[in-house]
Amino acid sequence: MKKIILLGLAIIFIVFGFALIKIQVSAKTNTGNNGYRKIVVWKNNAKDFDKEKNIKVARGRKVKSLPLINATVIVLPDKESEQAFKNNPYVLRVDDDVVVEALFKEERLKILKRTSQPAETLPWGIDRIDAEKVWPLGNTANSIKVGVIDTGISNKHPDLFANIKGGVNTINPFKSWNDDNGHGSHVAGIIAALDNDIGVIGAGPQIDLYAIKALGSNGSGYLSDVIEGIDWAIANNMQVINMSLGTTSDIQSFHEAVIRAKEAGIIVVAAAGNSGAAVNYPAAYPEVIAVSAIDQDNVIASWSSRGPEVDLAAPGVSIYSTYKGKGYATLSGTSMAAPHVAGSAALVLNTPVGSYDANANGKWDPDELKKKLQDTAIDLGSSGFDNLYGWGLVNAFSAVQ
Repeated sequence: MKKIILLGLAIIFIVFGFALIKIQVSAKTNTGNNGYRKIVVWKNNAKDFDKEKNIKVARGRKVKSLPLINATVIVLPDKESEQAFKNNPYVLRVDDDVVVEALFKEERLKILKRTSQPAETLPWGIDRIDAEKVWPLGNTANSIKVGVIDTGISNKHPDLFANIKGGVNTINPFKSWNDDNGHGSHVAGIIAALDNDIGVIGAGPQIDLYAIKALGSNGSGYLSDVIEGIDWAIANNMQVINMSLGTTSDIQSFHEAVIRAKEAGIIVVAAAGNSGAAVNYPAAYPEVIAVSAIDQDNVIASWSSRGPEVDLAAPGVSIYSTYKGKGYATLSGTSMAAPHVAGSAALVLNTPVGSYDANANGKWDPDELKKKLQDTAIDLGSSGFDNLYGWGLVNAFSAVQ
């Protein structure tokens, strides 16, 4: 009798166990199906409209709100439900919540894990943009706030920690902004690794870093999480945003979020992409400083994206920087080029605007700073502007003069 009861319990466990697995898989598939994860942008007259009730009627599930662009992120079960939203008189448009990815070349990954920290070295990229010539002038970009929208930043790295002033996880607000991938920490080190006798040193070694974790452990994430990260950057008064990420999809919601950042006075810097072809988004948007990658011979990397949207070039091949945990890594990609420009922008923000003050407001505005970096860049390739290097190699020392 006892055996029969145990056998019966086992059968029940197996049946319910398989049912539970089935439910979990179905939920995961529904949530993760990019084709039906949408950004619903509402019209201004939808303020009093019961959005959540409408979402439920359409058999949808709300993921989050995006107040920056007056939108709601939802998961829909099918195309018919999507069409219902498109036909809704309170809906302005429905955008795809596409996946964006960190823009680095994985084949160049070399991770150094050490029990003790290595002696400080000046990375070739920081040397090439002449950032180290700026520091003796008393300018280390002290207190300039730079938001790194990425995979997070290591919260225990001795070459970064003192410069990290806060952060957010837009994927899951109940979890840490700590870097579980390594990409964000690498980018952060190029921008602002400490001048502390160990590891490396960043372009602005006293920049205030903010970790805006919008990409997961696999180095990718949803556009909506990036947009929420931009919103957080605006709300928390970032002065520079670095986005070493991108997508080939031109999504209007993404463009609107970038426009809002620029309107807030934020310098937006982004990686051009690693396809060797057209510039990715958001770098392709005119409000952004788009950065291509060069090697140690000042030649554009074969894989670096190029086109009329490129503004500047920066070192992006075999870049040694901080990594997740307490480690260091050598990576390549336009992901590595962009933070050289973000760090240079922070250094310029610590100087008087002078003759570049086109609107006479006494401070650096995004277009003014962008022009200063372009005017002081080292011309590469064809004379003047070209689709490979933009206006040339960014030069921090010339830009702060």
